[in-house]
Parts: sequence; structure tokens; C-alpha cells
Amino acid sequence: SVTYPRTEQELVGAVAAAASAKRKMKVATRYSHSIPKLMCPGGLDGAIISTERLNRTVRIDAKKGLMTVESGMVLRDLVEAAGAAGLSLPNSPYWYGLTIGGLLSTGAHGSSVWGKGSAVHEYVVGLRIVTPAPASKGYAVVRELGADHPDLDAAKVSLGVLGVVSQVTLALQPLFKRSVTFVTRDDSDFADQVAVWGRLHEFGDMAWLPQQRKVLYREDDRVDVSSPGDGLWDSLLGRSIPTRLLINGRAAEERLQEGSTNDTALCAAGRLQADSLERQAYGFKNDGLNFTGYPVVGYQHRIQASGTCINSPEDGLNTSCPWDPRIRGSFSQNTDFSIALSKAPAFVAEMQRLRDLSPDTFCAGIDTRFGVLIRYVKASSAYLGKPEDSVDFDIVSYRSRTDGMPRAHADVVDEIEQIALHKYGGLPHWGKNRNFAFDGAIAKYPKADEFLRVKDRYDPDGLFSSEWSDQVLGINGSPNIVKEGCGVEGLCVCSDDSHCAPEQGYFCRPGKVHGEARVCSTSANP
Repeated sequence: SVTYPRTEQELVGAVAAAASAKRKMKVATRYSHSIPKLMCPGGLDGAIISTERLNRTVRIDAKKGLMTVESGMVLRDLVEAAGAAGLSLPNSPYWYGLTIGGLLSTGAHGSSVWGKGSAVHEYVVGLRIVTPAPASKGYAVVRELGADHPDLDAAKVSLGVLGVVSQVTLALQPLFKRSVTFVTRDDSDFADQVAVWGRLHEFGDMAWLPQQRKVLYREDDRVDVSSPGDGLWDSLLGRSIPTRLLINGRAAEERLQEGSTNDTALCAAGRLQADSLERQAYGFKNDGLNFTGYPVVGYQHRIQASGTCINSPEDGLNTSCPWDPRIRGSFSQNTDFSIALSKAPAFVAEMQRLRDLSPDTFCAGIDTRFGVLIRYVKASSAYLGKPEDSVDFDIVSYRSRTDGMPRAHADVVDEIEQIALHKYGGLPHWGKNRNFAFDGAIAKYPKADEFLRVKDRYDPDGLFSSEWSDQVLGINGSPNIVKEGCGVEGLCVCSDDSHCAPEQGYFCRPGKVHGEARVCSTSANP
């Protein structure tokens, strides 16, 4: 069953109804959900509580720079309301279709190690959360956590296992503008630059284009609000597109990826797409309508995030978001992990060595439009936040719609991921990735035990927990699922040929650079 509470009182009633019946619960949001099974309730008759209608601004105190919103407010509406009040949320993820409650639960972030950093949860100074309670308290209670409350560091990155966030209070800054310029250089000093780029530019990021041997550097800095410019970011990859074009584009992608797997053709197609994105300035516009040259200067709330397809009208699917599940459009795998900033140069050097062995295989293994997106995240006090300053690596890859179908050169991404997680102690993004990435991840968080103690107090019966969350948090079981084909789907790290697709020529092999890695590969060498 699904309930749509409109007020905190109705939210308390929804939690109480499920708690009194001992039913498992999870929260759903308006436009999206995480890639792992975080929003799936446990049991066979779990309840879904949607925050779609809990989407209002509660109060704004412009003098104190404080803004309180309901947890179902999407990022787009939040930053626009802040801007209208003369305030800016200093950092955010790049897609604005996320809700504030959802993005906090998974530790979502932008790119910065300046100030408090890029994770939105670092700007949370208050939170109201509804949790189960005994019958004597009506089966549900509202807990109010202020800035100094010891449980706030558990609640502001919670994976949704503590309860339902009702309201969030954020500490904002006076309205400011940003100046954005993209510069492409060769990747000969990529490993050196990854260590310093985030210190040079407040909102700087990078995108590595491995087959082209280039790095796209984003020079992105705060400028005074009086600086001329009314720039806008309307990401090309987040716009509504004619559905026919999306379906045709996916069909062409399937022919290239699942047909003869012609690496040369894939590389050529990827270069064309990357060049097209560059010519269109990645969706940045100087005056909100046209791009006339760098830098693009605009207000923070017009630059920090995008995703205009969520604004598009319902037109009978004549147009769609690229990932709309109702059409046969984009379908991809998203691998995202972070590595301590101090270790990032050595990791980048290993990625480059792997690329140098066979550059063209990266055209199939990694989406050449995006490359590897690299962002910066500061150490957090949140129990499930980053323990130290980190570099986040985000990789999008083609995924077949046929269960068990191997991806061409999937071993490229699988080896990169295993190098990151196993050799360099990387952390998987809580809202992305495949099963095997979470195996043992919780042990890398020094304050995980403190988080679990709060969880036991807030929800002793585990009504907001599921089999998946128990596995990820190390409470019971493992996220790995070992069976035939599990290595192909990322359900396990292969240890036997049957975990790959031997009937299609894919066998379990050591990594090419990291010998301890085990990947599904067409390599003839065992």
C-alpha cells in the first residue's frame, strides 16, 4: 500500500498505522529512487510512504540565513525559493529532481572541499523525523534534532533506516554568483592535477576522457553578486527529448554494443557525441537563452543544478526524460566510489596504465559522452559521511536490457572498481552501484557502531529496515549473491567461470593491472 501524507500529523498517522501492525515501511519520493534497493520495504506486505505532497517551505529567516522545508521538496524548488529570499544553498548534487530528504539519506553531494564542502548534509542544522514508538506513545513520535543534538550526525545521512524525515532546516549563505569555464587539456599530468584541482577552484570538477587522452577541467568559482551575467545551466543530458529520437538512439547503441562490438565504431560515435556536447557548452547559457562564450556567470541557484525534463509537460510521451522507464530509451549502470584525496593520484595513475594497455576498449566499457566524472567531497561529521577529504569517481556504462547479457569490455570498469574499493579503500556511493561494491563497506566507517546504536533506539523492531539495508550495514548477511552469471550483473566478484558467461566467451580472469582483481573477460589468458 502507498500513503501520501500532506502534513506532519498525517505522516505520524501513516507511521503509526504501519507500526501498530508491525508492517515494514520505506519512503518513496516524487521523481526518482536510488539504484540499490534502499526504497524497497522488507517483508511481503510492506508499506510505502510517499513524501510527494510534503513539498512546502515551512519558514525562511533571511537575517539568520535559515530555511526550513518539508522533506519532499525537490532541490529545484528549494534553491529557487532560497534565491528569491536572497540566499544560496552553497552546494548540491547536479540533478535537481532529488528531494531534500532523499538526497540527505544517501549523502548526495556536488564538488568542493572549500568551507563545509560539497555534501548537502553539512548544511543541515535541524531536522524533524518521525520514528516508530511503543503503543503507550501512539506507535509513532516526532523527534526534533537541533544543531547540537548528538543524534543529528546519524540522522542527516541515514539510508532511510531511522524513520521518515519530516522537515529539514538548512544554514544558507547570502546570494552569490558563480563563474564557469571549461578547459580541455591532455591527460599527461592528470594524476598530479587530481590532487590540487579542488583546492584551486571552489566548485571545480574534472571529467577524464580516457580514449581521447584528455581531461575536461571545470574552472568554477564564486564571484560577487554584482558581477554581470544571468547565466543558466540547462544540462543537455537532463532535458526532455523527442521520444522517437531516444528510442532510435538506444537502438543504435544496442547494435554497436551487442552486435559485433566494433571498438573503432564505438570510439568514433563517442567522439562525435563528446564534440557535440562541447560545442553546446554542456548546456550552459550566458543569458539563459544562448551561449556566447566563457565564462558563464550566473546566480548560484541557476548554475548549481539542472534537469529541466522534470518541468516538461505531459504530452502523451511525445517527449521524455532520457531514462523514462515507460520507453525503450537510455538504460545504464552507474558506478560511483570515493577515494581519500591523499590516495587519488596513485589510483588515477593505475587507471591510466589500464587505459594504455588497450585504449579502444574504454569506448565500450565507459560511456564516452561523460568519461569519468571527478568531484571533491570534504570530510564529514556524519556517521555515514566521508571520514576524510575525498575524490569521487562517477562512471556511467551501457547496460543491456537482457538479463545476464555481458557488457562489451565490462572488465575495464570492473577492474577499476575493484582497484578503488579493495586496493585503495574506496567507499561506494550509498545511492548508486551494484551489490558487490557494498560488501564490507560499512567496516570502512569509523563511527558505524554509533550509527547502529542510534538506529536501535529509533527503530528497535527494524520496521524501516529491509534485507538489503541489513546486508549493507553489516547487521545480517552479505549483499553478494553468488550464482551463475553473478559476475556479469555485479552481484558478486567472480571466482569461477560459471559466474561469468562461458557459453558466450566470458571467463573469470585476473585483472590486467591489478592481479588480485577478478573480472569477467574474453581474454584468452587464464
